[in-house]
Amino acid sequence: PHGRPVATAPGDELTETAGMGWADEDWAIFDSRVRWALEQRLDTLPLGKAMAEMGRSFVGAAYVPGTLEVEGPERLVINFQGLDCVTFVENTWALASFVRVIGGALGLDAIRSLGNRALSERRYESVLRTVRYRDGRIDGYASRLHYFSDWVGDNAQRGLVRDISRELGGALDTETIDFMSTHTEAYRQLADPSLVALVEQAERRLTGAGRYFVPQKRIADVVGSIQDGDIIAATSTVSGLDVAHTGLALWVDGTLHMLHAPLVGEAVQISAVSLADRIQRIGGQDGIIVARPLINALIVDETER
Repeated sequence: PHGRPVATAPGDELTETAGMGWADEDWAIFDSRVRWALEQRLDTLPLGKAMAEMGRSFVGAAYVPGTLEVEGPERLVINFQGLDCVTFVENTWALASFVRVIGGALGLDAIRSLGNRALSERRYESVLRTVRYRDGRIDGYASRLHYFSDWVGDNAQRGLVRDISRELGGALDTETIDFMSTHTEAYRQLADPSLVALVEQAERRLTGAGRYFVPQKRIADVVGSIQDGDIIAATSTVSGLDVAHTGLALWVDGTLHMLHAPLVGEAVQISAVSLADRIQRIGGQDGIIVARPLINALIVDETER
C-alpha cells in the first residue's frame, strides 16, 4: 500500500473544495484577518485565546442565517460576509487553527504565502472542512454536523476539542433528539427520504449516548474554570433539540461574557450581561455545554480527496 502524502501546511494536498474560487469579498476579509493575526503573533497564543482575539475582530459583522443552505449537492461554503452563531464558532476555530499551523510551519514566510491566493484558499478549506463535517469528510448533506452536541462529540473524538461539561459537574441529559426528522418541512434537503433516514440514524445515536451540560443555576459556580475561547453551546428546552445557540467564552474586566452572533438584524457582539445572566434571562435555554478548543495534527488533512 502507498504511504500517506505529507503536507507542509493544510491543503497542500488535493482536496475536495467548493469547485470554484472564493468571492473577492470573502478573500479580502480572510486575507486581512490572517495578516493581522500573524502580525499580532496570534500563532504563539493558546488556541482558545487566539480564537477569542479572532472573534473580537469580527464584532460588528452581520448576522446572516442559512448561509450553508446553498443549491445543489452538499459542498463546503466559504462566507465571511455574514455569520450565524455556528459559522461564527467554526470560522474563528478554523482561522485561529490556520494561523497556528502556517505560522508554525512557515515562520516568517507565513504572510508571504498569502500571495498565493489559490493555495491559501485550499489550505483554509482543508481546515474548515475538518471541523464542519463528520470525520472531516464531505459525504452529502447528512455528513454535516447539524446537531451541535454531535459537532462537539465528533470533534472531541478526533482531538479537536475537549468536552469539559462533565468535569464542570454537568448533569446527564437523556432526552430524545429528533427535531430535524420531526420537522422535515424546515429543511429543504429532507424532502429526500434517504437523507431523513441518515439523519434519524444520527439522532438515535445522540439520544442513546446522552450529553452532559451545566444547568443554568450552576453556571455562576463554575465560570472560574472556563477560559477565553472555550466554545459555549446554550442547551435548548425545545422538544427534540439539543442546542439553541453557540458562541465563545470571553472574560471582560473579571466577568465572563459570551462573544457570539446573536440574532437576525443584529451583528457579532459581546453580550451586555454575564454568560450566567444571559442564559438565565433567555427563555428556551436551560444550561451550557462547554468545549475547549485543541490544536491537533488532524487539521493538516493529509488524505487525498
